[in-house]
Amino acid sequence: MRFIDADISSLLIRGVTHQLDGDRCTLRWRWPEDISAVYIERSIAGEEQLSDARRPNMSRLKLYTRNEYKASNGYHDRIDGVGTVVYTIYAFTETEDGPALIRQHDGQNRREFSTGKAKVWFSIRHKSGWLQKYKTVQIKVTAEIPIPKEALCYVKKEGGYPANKDDGTLYPFVTDFEAGQNVLPVIEVGKNDYVRLFFTDGKRYGQLYELVPET
Repeated sequence: MRFIDADISSLLIRGVTHQLDGDRCTLRWRWPEDISAVYIERSIAGEEQLSDARRPNMSRLKLYTRNEYKASNGYHDRIDGVGTVVYTIYAFTETEDGPALIRQHDGQNRREFSTGKAKVWFSIRHKSGWLQKYKTVQIKVTAEIPIPKEALCYVKKEGGYPANKDDGTLYPFVTDFEAGQNVLPVIEVGKNDYVRLFFTDGKRYGQLYELVPET
């Protein structure tokens, strides 16, 4: 299977829409006049997309015919988990050189939407003793789904809690967070230091996860 470019309207997917009903998603689109089947790719935002320059990974593509679409009044799929889901629909055609998928540069064969944010609960406990120069900090993170270590960081600031990830000294995490409770090793900071948890990139990860402080 290979990609080919096609700019004529009789080969292009248009008008992709989606409808969510619980964990069920329905996709609909306008079929090109000369197309009787498509291949549908589902991925999570941030995953590597199919490269225009290489052969598509067929394990990520699902064949769907025009007759199936008519019988089901659309394409139905079950969504597991939360986050931003991306569907890309590739028109399938036969050429003199064999079967091929239509590559669209206008993006109209693509639909991206959020299925909700995964909650990430966290608690940070500061503990100090009399006449000690240092205190200990225990961070606990409880996640609904696995979270990559690159998504979160903690920031240390002297004299008060940091207001954002740039308000103090930023420290990355060294291991990913598993679904469920993650109790991090105790860290030692100055007696007047305070620690708080932040997204490393609020715009990116804030669309996927919701940080919730435990009370």
